[in-house]
Amino acid sequence: MPVKIRLQRHGKKGKPFYWVVAADARAKRDGKFLEKLGTYNPNTNPAQIDLDVDGSVKWLQNGAQPTDTARRILSYKGVLLKHHLLGGVAKGALTAEQAEEKFNAWVEDKAGIVEAKQSDLDKAKEEAKAKALEAEKAINEKRIADAKAAEAPAEEEVAEEAAPEAEAEAPAADAQEENKANA
Repeated sequence: MPVKIRLQRHGKKGKPFYWVVAADARAKRDGKFLEKLGTYNPNTNPAQIDLDVDGSVKWLQNGAQPTDTARRILSYKGVLLKHHLLGGVAKGALTAEQAEEKFNAWVEDKAGIVEAKQSDLDKAKEEAKAKALEAEKAINEKRIADAKAAEAPAEEEVAEEAAPEAEAEAPAADAQEENKANA
């Protein structure tokens, strides 16, 4: 029975979520499987991968063949490196402790790289948020200035309308004063 390490698709339309499984090569994509090895969520950035490294190595040692996508996921999580190092231990090229030490050093380096990427993404997100806030403030200030500019001519028109009325009232008042003086 040929065994493949492959992905089983779950999740709703447009939001895929995958299980990494060891399954018979003749089984359907989302059908019967032998063992669930982990999960893969490509919807997040960076993609979230939870994988049983030792279980995956066991299946690789037993002859399971990963699909192309599963091979990339296993490589990203260090399963293929650990399988390679255990092959070196079996041949006597290095000891189990040396192999474990090399694997742990690689895992720490990989964690640092992923953390750096996550911090860069967070920083870019904050910068984009700050730019959007500045743009919104500029738009609001422009709207306020336009509103004040629109109100200023309206006030001038009211003042201009009031001035002729005051001038018209002034001669009438002068005429009344002259009439009182003449009387």
